Amino acid sequence: MSCAAGVLAARGEHKLATLTLLTTMIDFADTGEIGLLIDENSIALREAVIGSGGIMPGKELAFTFGTLRANDLIWRYVVDSYLKGASPEAFDLLYWDSDSVSLPGPMYCWYTRNTYLDNKIKDPGKTTQCGLPIDLSKVDVPLYVLASREDHIVPWQSAYRSKDFMGRDPRFVLAASGHVAGVINPPARKKRSHWLNDNLNCDAKSWLEGAHENSGSWWPDWDAWMKRHSSGTVAAPAQPGNANFRVIEPAPGRYVKQKSN
Repeated sequence: MSCAAGVLAARGEHKLATLTLLTTMIDFADTGEIGLLIDENSIALREAVIGSGGIMPGKELAFTFGTLRANDLIWRYVVDSYLKGASPEAFDLLYWDSDSVSLPGPMYCWYTRNTYLDNKIKDPGKTTQCGLPIDLSKVDVPLYVLASREDHIVPWQSAYRSKDFMGRDPRFVLAASGHVAGVINPPARKKRSHWLNDNLNCDAKSWLEGAHENSGSWWPDWDAWMKRHSSGTVAAPAQPGNANFRVIEPAPGRYVKQKSN
């Protein structure tokens, strides 16, 4: 989303009203534990194998993320299922997480080199995307940044620094829990909490020291923020499709069910 906004800004296209980043890094100076798994040699090997074509298997990525929280995401199921013979309890987020998506090899190699290794995304003009030099500071729309306090993939302190590189009138909110559960936390569940502090003219540690903890989901705060920047609502169409875009088939659509070779 950040890169797409940067491309639109480089083209002079003003198509965004706001920008929301969920558990996102723009500054990769501190990537947390996952940074230990990425270095020049590992990226060079990937570039040699899939840099000009091919696929980065989604299951491999999922396993990598799982190892960062092995006690929760791997070993508890080994103990319960293999050693105890018990059926794993239903867990919707884990089921969703296991539905991995493969990535195009050239895209994966470009991303890891320009982010985790060289940390160029945040620097004006250091990357070329869609044939244009990208400067995220040219993205001039209100910015909402959400981070999760126990995120093992995007350290919340790194997500906090996103406000310094793009957008205007930033709002930063810190959710409880991890990378996925911290985001997917509907208000009706009345679970967890989130922290708010309007003062962003400080470092992450000072921000948290001055933040107020609020019970429940961060969603209502984001909803109120969106409404403050909204031009209103429109009535939903009585029927799907129109003269230019015919109805094809019921959701989710055949493309969702297709499998890549």
